[in-house]
Amino acid sequence: MRHGPAICLYSVLLAWPLLPARPASAQFMSGSFTDPAIGERYFIEAGAGLWAPSADIVISSEGINIPGSEIDFRRDLGLADKRFGELRATLRPSRKQKLRFQYIPIKYEQETVVTRDLIFNGQRYRAGLPVNSLLDWAAYRFAYEYDAFYRSRGFIGFVIDLKYTDVRAELANPVIALEFARAAAPIPSIGGIGRYYVLPNVSVTAEITGIKIPDSISEDYRAHYVDVDLYGTVNFTNHIGAQLGYRSFDVGYKIEEDTGSFVVKGLYFGLVARY
Repeated sequence: MRHGPAICLYSVLLAWPLLPARPASAQFMSGSFTDPAIGERYFIEAGAGLWAPSADIVISSEGINIPGSEIDFRRDLGLADKRFGELRATLRPSRKQKLRFQYIPIKYEQETVVTRDLIFNGQRYRAGLPVNSLLDWAAYRFAYEYDAFYRSRGFIGFVIDLKYTDVRAELANPVIALEFARAAAPIPSIGGIGRYYVLPNVSVTAEITGIKIPDSISEDYRAHYVDVDLYGTVNFTNHIGAQLGYRSFDVGYKIEEDTGSFVVKGLYFGLVARY
């Protein structure tokens, strides 16, 4: 079944409080919150996951002084939801400091017969003709985290990161050769993170980072990026754990006459390993 791993993990989280009690000496490595919780003793953490988001993507690209149409990739081009892999790595030089990396390759390819004329890069794609389209989004993240408030049952900290976003959109049909628009830039952002251990080996984490360039700075350039991540973790040992979470990317930009809006959000499941 499609959501089998997620359902299994959710069932474990719900059933855990109903399990028969065991002696304190046998629970969760003494079951004490006086020491770091299970999963908090590590120098390096690596993770891999599978994300199944829904996507709402709209772009517009002018060419040769011809304004572009607002092209909805789902409604106009037949975009269908897909699953994407994810890689993460964390280096933890001290208890309160972390250096983090994340990479998510997001790629949609589709073919459809368009039902209205679309103008992209100055070219008109006529209704009634097939159009091949591609959206290729490489989302990189490099972050520094400092957990200012750190206790045995959790922490609260701030995050400074650099999100390198490389998005390429392509359209082609039997009449017009391939046209593409690309936007690539490092985007600095700031935010916060909090984690709470409901049990010595079960935690809930919430993180949000983002940035917005307001309209008042420039009429020709605007942008925003909001990244939300909510997830639960079950740590089977200090070295191995499983995660179930919800992630949302909300990215928008206006560069002169070109615009883009990318909202990708949904559930993910992953595994983590620590050393």
